[in-house]
Amino acid sequence: MGGPTGVVAASGSEVYKTLRNNVNSKWIQDPGLRKLNFGIATMFASAAANGYDGSLINGLLAIPYFNHNLGDPSSSLLGLTLAGISLGGLPSFIPASYVSDYMGRRFTVFLGSFIMLAAAVIQCATSGVYAFLGTRIMLGVGLGFSQTAAPPLTTEIAHPRHRANVTNLFQATWYWGAILSASIALGTLFLDNSWSWRIPCLLQGLFPAIQCLGLLIVPESPRWLISKGRDQEALDILAKYHANGDRTDELVQYEFQEICQAIELEKQAAKTTGWSTFFATKGNRHRFLICILVGVMIQWAGNGIVSYYLAPILKSVGITSSVTQAGINLALQFWNASLSFAGALAAERFGRRPLWLLSASGMLASFIVVTALSATFAEHGIKAAGGATVAFLFIFFGFYDIAFTPLSIAYPVEILPFHLRSKGLSANLTTVFAAGFFNQYVNPIALDAIQWKFYFVYIATLAAMIPTIWFVFPETKGRTLEEIAVVFDGEGAHRDFHVASPADEKSSEDKECTTNIEYVQKA
Repeated sequence: MGGPTGVVAASGSEVYKTLRNNVNSKWIQDPGLRKLNFGIATMFASAAANGYDGSLINGLLAIPYFNHNLGDPSSSLLGLTLAGISLGGLPSFIPASYVSDYMGRRFTVFLGSFIMLAAAVIQCATSGVYAFLGTRIMLGVGLGFSQTAAPPLTTEIAHPRHRANVTNLFQATWYWGAILSASIALGTLFLDNSWSWRIPCLLQGLFPAIQCLGLLIVPESPRWLISKGRDQEALDILAKYHANGDRTDELVQYEFQEICQAIELEKQAAKTTGWSTFFATKGNRHRFLICILVGVMIQWAGNGIVSYYLAPILKSVGITSSVTQAGINLALQFWNASLSFAGALAAERFGRRPLWLLSASGMLASFIVVTALSATFAEHGIKAAGGATVAFLFIFFGFYDIAFTPLSIAYPVEILPFHLRSKGLSANLTTVFAAGFFNQYVNPIALDAIQWKFYFVYIATLAAMIPTIWFVFPETKGRTLEEIAVVFDGEGAHRDFHVASPADEKSSEDKECTTNIEYVQKA
């Protein structure tokens, strides 16, 4: 699977297909891979938890008892409350990256999940807008820690032959959380008391709970263990989950040696793993720029205004029934889940750049139509224009889903080397939440003031994304680490990295790592 690990990339490398590997060709029939992939699926819960919140707000705004509980706040206070999860996440990503690097991926995921679980329980018992805001900030802090560590963990423990799809599918599960949230909100809409909104809020703790339980079977990242000198544990984990316990397995031996050499070379090249490393070389500056750009783009594509403010938008085009709004919200989430899943699998087949470009171009065209239809309904009251607006919102999200959803996490993780992965991802997520906070705070104010005319802002940002992708985003499909390094760091990066296959004669470059393997086996 290609570069997502930042250490090895298997999907485009023929070498993995030539190595003996003690696993069943069908992972579902293999005990080690079955346990591993099930555990990885539970780590996707942090993305699903984020999706649950994204859809939850739309569902809650359609519930009369929830609006009564908030007490009819101003547009400014409403925006601040809905943006609370971003407000909590913003200051947490950078500290989470340090915790992830020093304490481990698993510990960081647990810490974030536990905070989110506690916040969901407390939120269920709150009354008033300020208490609700406080618990949303707490949820954001927990999500910040969980979301910083879970993607690198899943990428770094996945079997090499599955790694690209695992990485791409991570963020695609966002919509399954949204589906559950929309379904629950639609069901509780018919409860004639405050539990109509308290139940959806309480169940926001479901995905963090799943993640906590999943940690009972999910191993620590072998790459993190090797970076801490714990080679014995790392080899044991690779053997257990990638070869059903066979430590002499060719693929496990190759993978272990590859990780050792990559991490050692990164240490020698970097000297430091601080934030200044991002600005030390042209390649790292390019990586850092992409992390920031992706964070801005996925929030400024126009999706934020629809995701968090679907109910007001539907009202603006004449759809006022709470049940109808909730039903459209649920249908939209199923549509999104299907398209993002397809996009996640297509990324490894067709490449990242084509999907990025197709996604941005399609969104621009459909959002222009949405703006025109919204203006037609607002100015002339033509009901058909309102219905057509809903249809084109689905088309808009279809284009968003095929690239902006799965690649928003996968692409930054893929291009970052191990020693910068947590920090680079935290920079990306900080940007996501900062842009999201601004959007969520400003959008209700702007919509209230100028309504559909505000859409022109997103038309401009979408238009700017197409040349940005064309000139800044390189293709990484099917590349191994050294090939990705060549894209960013030049040909010298390739010459510095070599791992011999078991059939090769061991060169002097391989002796240290080979000796290390033999020592661990005998220990």
